[in-house]
Amino acid sequence: MPAIKLLEKKTIVSLAAIAAIGVGSAAVLGARHSPTIEKVDFAKTVTATTPAFDAALAPASRAEIKEFRIPITDDRIEIADNVSYDGWTFGGTVPGPVIRARVGDKVRIRVVNESPMPHSIDFHAAQIPANVAYRTIMPNDSISFEFTPRVAGAFMVHCGTPPVTMHLMQGMYFAMIVDPAGGWGTKADKEFVLVQSEFYSKANPKADEQGDAGHEGMHQSGPSAGDAGNVQSVQIPAAIPDYSAAMKKDASYVVFNGRAFQYKAHPLKVDEGDRVRIFVVNAGPSFTSDFHIVGAIFDRVYPDGDPAHVLQGVQTYGIPAGGGAVFEAVFNKNESGTGLYPFVTHAFADAEKGAVGMIQVGTPTQFATMSH
Repeated sequence: MPAIKLLEKKTIVSLAAIAAIGVGSAAVLGARHSPTIEKVDFAKTVTATTPAFDAALAPASRAEIKEFRIPITDDRIEIADNVSYDGWTFGGTVPGPVIRARVGDKVRIRVVNESPMPHSIDFHAAQIPANVAYRTIMPNDSISFEFTPRVAGAFMVHCGTPPVTMHLMQGMYFAMIVDPAGGWGTKADKEFVLVQSEFYSKANPKADEQGDAGHEGMHQSGPSAGDAGNVQSVQIPAAIPDYSAAMKKDASYVVFNGRAFQYKAHPLKVDEGDRVRIFVVNAGPSFTSDFHIVGAIFDRVYPDGDPAHVLQGVQTYGIPAGGGAVFEAVFNKNESGTGLYPFVTHAFADAEKGAVGMIQVGTPTQFATMSH
């Protein structure tokens, strides 16, 4: 056999061997890599609500698949200091626990209706046929579906069963945070989530008959950070839903994270120099949230979750009912340094019904003058 043909034959054999090794290696590598799965049961992972709803937000896990079991339950909640209310909840709290994912993750949802009436769920972050995923879930029934979030942002999740206003005013909502695949473009030192919403309530005429001391509450205009122990309170019966007031948009309380004024007595704490990212979702059902921090200017506001659309140097930004936005403020020394910074909806008739709290930067030496 001529030498040149022998060389060609050996080359072909060698190339075939290399190709086979490459295919085999790829198969082995493919077999070794299986997607990581995070599993969360809202019945077991319950957000702390005392002394205030825990607004701190942990980073999204690196898991490529995120599975969530979400029970629907009836629960007694507190909507203002010592004011109890029988709410309808996702996972036992109002709002329910936060779901956080990244663009491109696979999100698997199982909703279990453990309450005595029909409910449903609606993910604003999902692009999925509503008749399939958001159908009515009867008592003791469940529904499962999955989706891949393709748009970043702060999204609302809620019950969509009619009358939707009733289900929302009862507390059936929570936030889903979807991070951009490449991040937000800045590094935050602290992250928080705030869900603004309204409660429509009235005195329970049966409270006196029941003699239920646990149903008695105290209505107050909200303590400032320095006078929480000197509040003048008036005893009132336990709150019950007032659907008529809801249809007139006459709210009893407007709140952040389910309870009026809670972050005045228990501020969100950060350090001087921190870049603080706040995800704000407005669950409504009816009011706009005009989000503002007194004494600071937002360094960045992301209206839609796309870092390319960021706004800079913003004083106040409005969020419609059912919407969300992402805010960043930097608390630098000699600017917005050590001190107290009220955050509010700048619609002050709503702020004075409970939608106001404090950010505490460092350890301020004076508290008593803060009265927002």
